[in-house]
Amino acid sequence: MEKMRASRNRSAPTVDFTTNCYENDWQIMLARGYLRVVLDRCCHDFNRRRLVINNVRERARVEAAAAAAVARGDIDEYLFVDDHAAAALEFFQVSKTSLGRGYLYSISELVALHISDASYLLYYKGDSYPKRRFRWIDDAVGLMEGSGDLVVANLCWNDRFDLARSESFGQQGDFLVGYGFSDQCFLVKMSIFRAPIYNEENPASARYPDYAGESFEKRVDAYMRNHELKRLTHRRQSYVHKNVPKRGLGRILRRLRPLA
Repeated sequence: MEKMRASRNRSAPTVDFTTNCYENDWQIMLARGYLRVVLDRCCHDFNRRRLVINNVRERARVEAAAAAAVARGDIDEYLFVDDHAAAALEFFQVSKTSLGRGYLYSISELVALHISDASYLLYYKGDSYPKRRFRWIDDAVGLMEGSGDLVVANLCWNDRFDLARSESFGQQGDFLVGYGFSDQCFLVKMSIFRAPIYNEENPASARYPDYAGESFEKRVDAYMRNHELKRLTHRRQSYVHKNVPKRGLGRILRRLRPLA
């Protein structure tokens, strides 16, 4: 019986967790307790818990804070984008020039996908976090394992459940089914996403903001629409996406909000 249980555990899909930080938010994210709370709300035993660090001024200072987070057990490892960007771009057959302004909005995600060897990757942008503790990852993975056209899942964004329903055309369990993709929060099937799929276009993907250029999320949306691949959005649970102010009381409150 023990051998059978161990065999099932070994064959179960693995899930990595990754989030990112940069100059404006690394002090918040690497403060004691922040990442621990974010991960606790995910309610999942992850294969690896990573932090991707990009575009910081004082690497040694940030690295010391990241190493302290590893020592506390908040995360398993950290890495700097500059050390892995070239390999990720080569693997995905994407050039920095083609990304243009979208490079800074895309490279952390591409590095995270390239470095992971798990079956699935849950990624949160540094300015996003789960609103509350809730188990949803196993249910989403089960649905994606059972259907070839379901390749990404996420919680709803900022409690916009009505909007999520309006953009969906079906439902499976607690998830709405539809097109679309956001880099704020995504749980992706790595057999699809860890491949050179990031060079397609689709007219519907022009809705993404101009300031982000030819970004990762825009290219994912185009690929999914071109190949009729769909996402799952939870119909009752949400994540919070809120920009990190650079100064003042708003910055202090943003630091405290996930801990409240």
